[in-house]
Amino acid sequence: MNDLVFSGVQPTSQLHLGNYIGALKQWVPIQHDHKCLFCIVDLHAITVPQEPKELRQNILDVAAAYLAVGIDPKRSTIYVQSEVPEHAELGWILGTITKLGELERMTQFKDKSAKGGSERASAGLFTYPTLMAADILLYDTSAVPVGEDQMQHLELARVLARRFNERYGDTFQIPQALIQKHGARIMSLQDPSKKMSKSDPADTSKILLSDTADVIRKKIMRAVTDTAGGVTYDIETKPAVANMMTIYHHVTGMTIKQIEAEFDGKGYGDFKKALAEAVVTHLEPMTKKFLAYRDDTTELMKILEKGRETAQDLAAKKMELVRKRVGLGR
Repeated sequence: MNDLVFSGVQPTSQLHLGNYIGALKQWVPIQHDHKCLFCIVDLHAITVPQEPKELRQNILDVAAAYLAVGIDPKRSTIYVQSEVPEHAELGWILGTITKLGELERMTQFKDKSAKGGSERASAGLFTYPTLMAADILLYDTSAVPVGEDQMQHLELARVLARRFNERYGDTFQIPQALIQKHGARIMSLQDPSKKMSKSDPADTSKILLSDTADVIRKKIMRAVTDTAGGVTYDIETKPAVANMMTIYHHVTGMTIKQIEAEFDGKGYGDFKKALAEAVVTHLEPMTKKFLAYRDDTTELMKILEKGRETAQDLAAKKMELVRKRVGLGR
């Protein structure tokens, strides 16, 4: 059995604290125990309109963020999805065994197409779960670090792998999920009912990995709180505070009970000041590394090229088998 972990982030804008806690932070220790491929999934990004120049910049931003948070290119493969065409090829093949009903049930398509109506949404947005399945299955991935909102897509990848294996013979490994106990979903600082999102127009709703210390402090101090007082964790009655406590947990290593004890009898103002300093302390070294990579992209481009070669080699071998299985080629 293959022991490989695959994951990726869309380069739709600069990455934020939610991306870091929900994904990137847990990638760092994983790379010490598994072979890892960390992809910049730009083909997924264009399922909704993108400005080409900004997209190219965002791709480099994501690559720089991967390195800044601690992804080691000597241990892990970092590459750009569109530079390995086998992703798109396998996505098409898997699309031929995917049922319309399976795609229609995807909640993310419903959410993303709700604004303009499903009739105006692109076919790429509708079918991108098959491309996501291809991303995973192309490398015989054993495990995928995912948030709860991505579980539906991973389950489809598992279904398609089994379906393909049953129809054409044993070809793909069935991937498993890696989910964090806390922090798989970091919520907006302005609306704790919504996930912290790159697309949220409210700048104060999210903390970017490139934000300065002063900006981080201002955003946290302006974060909404709950009507009920006290720094205690209750996701139902105090979702805003629970969200900030989860952030505090991830940037300090303190347990939720330790945080409650630390701020017993203290108000939200004291807690937010401490949270702001904890986030600044945690992110500042990463921000410096991120800006250094973006100021001089020479090393960044070398790492992406090496990653493309590694991923391409693995993908080419798998696609040779897939084509043979389905009867393509000569």
